[in-house]
Amino acid sequence: MIRNDTLPLATVEKRLLWLASWMIHNANHLRPKEEGDVKVGGHQASCASAVSILTALYFHALRPQDRVAVKPHAAPVFHAAQYLMGRLPLQKIMDFRAFGGAQAYPSRTKDVDDVDFSTGSVGLGVAITCFSSIMQDYVAAHGWGNDGTGRMVALVGDAELDEGNVYECLQEGWKHDLRNVWWVIDYNRQSLDGVVHEGLWQRIESVFEAFGWRVVRVKHGALQRAAFEEPGGAALMDWIETCPNALYSALLYQGGAAWRTQLLADLGGDAETVSLIARRSDAELATLMANLGGHCLETLCDTFDKVRDDRPTVFLAYTVKGWGTPLAGHKDNHAGLMTPQQIESLRGELGVPEGEEWDPLAAVEDAASFTDFLKRVPFFDEVQRRRSAPHVPGAAPIKLSERTISTQAAFGRILDEIARQGGALADRIVTMSPDVTVSTNLGAWVNRRGLFARDARADTFRDRSLPSMQKWAFSPQGQHIELGIAEMNLFLALGAAGLAHSHFGERLIPIGTVYDPFIARGLDALNYACYQDARFIIAGTPSGITLAPEGGAHQSIGTSLIGMAQDGLASFEPAFADELAAIVAWSFDYLQRGGEHDPGEKSWLRDETGGSVYLRLSTRPLEQPVWRDNPAFTRGVIEGAYWLRRPGPNAEVVIAYQGVIAPEAVSAAAMIGEARRDVGVLAITSADRLNAGWTAAQRARMRGSPSGASLADRLMADVPRDCTILTVTDAHPATLAWLGSVRGHRTIALGVEHFGQSASIGDLYRHHGIDAASIVKAASALVDGQPISERI
Repeated sequence: MIRNDTLPLATVEKRLLWLASWMIHNANHLRPKEEGDVKVGGHQASCASAVSILTALYFHALRPQDRVAVKPHAAPVFHAAQYLMGRLPLQKIMDFRAFGGAQAYPSRTKDVDDVDFSTGSVGLGVAITCFSSIMQDYVAAHGWGNDGTGRMVALVGDAELDEGNVYECLQEGWKHDLRNVWWVIDYNRQSLDGVVHEGLWQRIESVFEAFGWRVVRVKHGALQRAAFEEPGGAALMDWIETCPNALYSALLYQGGAAWRTQLLADLGGDAETVSLIARRSDAELATLMANLGGHCLETLCDTFDKVRDDRPTVFLAYTVKGWGTPLAGHKDNHAGLMTPQQIESLRGELGVPEGEEWDPLAAVEDAASFTDFLKRVPFFDEVQRRRSAPHVPGAAPIKLSERTISTQAAFGRILDEIARQGGALADRIVTMSPDVTVSTNLGAWVNRRGLFARDARADTFRDRSLPSMQKWAFSPQGQHIELGIAEMNLFLALGAAGLAHSHFGERLIPIGTVYDPFIARGLDALNYACYQDARFIIAGTPSGITLAPEGGAHQSIGTSLIGMAQDGLASFEPAFADELAAIVAWSFDYLQRGGEHDPGEKSWLRDETGGSVYLRLSTRPLEQPVWRDNPAFTRGVIEGAYWLRRPGPNAEVVIAYQGVIAPEAVSAAAMIGEARRDVGVLAITSADRLNAGWTAAQRARMRGSPSGASLADRLMADVPRDCTILTVTDAHPATLAWLGSVRGHRTIALGVEHFGQSASIGDLYRHHGIDAASIVKAASALVDGQPISERI
């Protein structure tokens, strides 16, 4: 007997199947194209395999406080659901995969409909739901938020389970007593290149069970289960259980007659099973065999309704790729598109009249009753599910007294002082690190603020009076989340925490630390977090070959370029503590600026919209200048550069440096000054922001907008036209090599281009040509004029 509440759901299911299929068909076959345009695509078969699951979730099981990550290839179904509910304008789906239209994959920043988690890089949208649940627990444990506990739900493509980050996140979730997470696996057993391996479901189930998840197999729909109760049904069930995935898919594509031939060939010796088959027409037999659990609304709703506790649960929902369409089951259907003839066949099956393709209620028999049902769908009760949070007041730059200190140590001291002072800002900071908390100087912060866990856990060493520098007590009030040594998890956790204001209406100030070379190890998740416009600070430390004894595996080269290229991330590399203090104070405000979409055409900068911040720090102690905190200095630090020594009118050489290489640059300038006048030294604190300001000013001028000169323009205006700029950094030389292009100065770019090795700082600097003597020699060899004495 069919549940009455699934009758309107069946109408929703048909509407979503049609609208998603037509959206893709329109984009590929009907919308005008420019010369040279490539195939638009859209994954009609993947949409079809997920349509029943998304119907049961959004229109039955979910509540407004639940948050959902929709598998990338099901984006058209998601957009269709939003359109059906009046949450997405028609033009957006007509422009699917076109400029300004609904996005190819759900996007928090590019779509205007209600996307909770962006997806696209497979596996990441799945895993972030776990960390979002942990952040929901964190917010609740600190006494914030009153929207109720929601489930973090992921619709998972079965091929996403090939991604290693999924299993890293499962282990981290187990450590943190994960709860309130649902993963619904769209187990259609087909991927981009073919059919998945036999028996994969057993491996999937065993992995989840090992980490304490409830595993619910949703394999057979109501029609199949009823057939299994008939005489001969047990043999049919056994056949289905043992049928190879490839054969099952092929028969789904071939249809009822093929099913009959195969079943009779394999089961013809069982009279009762033969009779069961004979009682059904080819069409009925095809419907029966396609009635897997992931396409049976009654089964899906019953299954979801039975899970009422907070234990993490994975639903293995068996589906058909291309279900309900002419593409069903074919191994090539992943990137396949229905032909015009096939879309017309689908139109006929779903009863959509010509001219009403975009009508939300096309082919709905009782439109009034159906509309009333939609108005009562719980998930869509709230018009605005995206929250906001008040701005947390920042603090003045923390002034340090140390005469010699590294930027890593200064960062730890600044956080320690913020923790000591207390207040709203300190209370909203949450730190995290992948097993490098102490070695990245977060220890003092953790000692003051504690580690987070839902249940208190004592510090055994302290309780037994054993001496230790670390106070490792866990409590619901703790403010540090200790992670295992998996950088993907770090960036996913930062991304989840950096969306707390939008998901839970509570502002967190997430700060993460990681060894700088391993930025690259978590880069996909970092990019993913920035794409979602999550807000956080990440300190990459130690960095460069300056981490000399550790060897090439721990010495970063290209991270400065990553910082420059990564959208949504403002990158800094200060040399001195006063620079760092100004940057950190500015960052607390920058993280909270209100834009969630692209920067405006007027500026093309993110200063109005805000974003995340990357600090590239070092363990090398430097002698500190007299503390500087005047507005001009602070402005230069934040915009990217300031003159440490302004060049004179006769300058032949300007040295521009970034980061910990400052002493070498200053020393080289002094030596060059023995033979040349007016040598300038430019301190660059952010090649990223300095370059971004310059390119933004160029863009404004190209678009006819009057614009003031960028900081780079103004700085280079002070440099005589025939002067040579010599750039140096403990990173790839391309980081600063562009500087001469601002005003057409000849530029010599020094930096690190090859892997380092274990050695002293001096040996490595000399080997890579970034020590003071190498800087001087570069200037002497390439700058016209009196040679510099060989004594240096």
